[in-house]
Amino acid sequence: MGETAVSRIAKLAPEQWDERLVTAIQPDNLTDLEQGLTRYFAHCPEQALGLMGFGGALKRNRTLPDRLVELVRLRVAFFNQCRSCMAIRYSDAVADGVTEGLVCSLERPQEAENLTAAEKVAIRYGELMATDHLAIDDAMYADLRAHFSEAQIVELGMTVAFFVGFGRLAATYHMVEELPEAFQTAEKIAPWGAEKIQVR
Repeated sequence: MGETAVSRIAKLAPEQWDERLVTAIQPDNLTDLEQGLTRYFAHCPEQALGLMGFGGALKRNRTLPDRLVELVRLRVAFFNQCRSCMAIRYSDAVADGVTEGLVCSLERPQEAENLTAAEKVAIRYGELMATDHLAIDDAMYADLRAHFSEAQIVELGMTVAFFVGFGRLAATYHMVEELPEAFQTAEKIAPWGAEKIQVR
């Protein structure tokens, strides 16, 4: 890649964070990687707190299966080339059945036999949001309605928008220091077939 494994934005250590962020995140209980983007967003604490509220609401009030959300997240991360996003596996998704074999199916999700029809539609929606959002048409929404309620479609859209936007931002920050070597050095990386890190 010709780049060093150093973030392009300065990370703030927790002792430099606004006290409200410290209270919300409790960084002493987290690894550096689990502190994630908060280390950068701490430069703007008001915005960081607002974003944490939104991200937290998406997760706490989720009606979509954790497995489905994780598969969509990883497929979007591949198109974003967000290295930290691809290296991480969230424990709630692993508990809901996400295995590395399942993640390997994301290389060609529409051909995969171990993905449900609902997962394939959600993954397709996510990849279009990440690559060609204007291709999402009436037919795509009809496909979604075959598997999801109106509220779940809105939830999926908000969740995917969060993944696309902040995944792209994280990719530009080049936050790779804590990642396995393959995620630091490969020209292009995928969430399948390399060492992974499980987080909370």
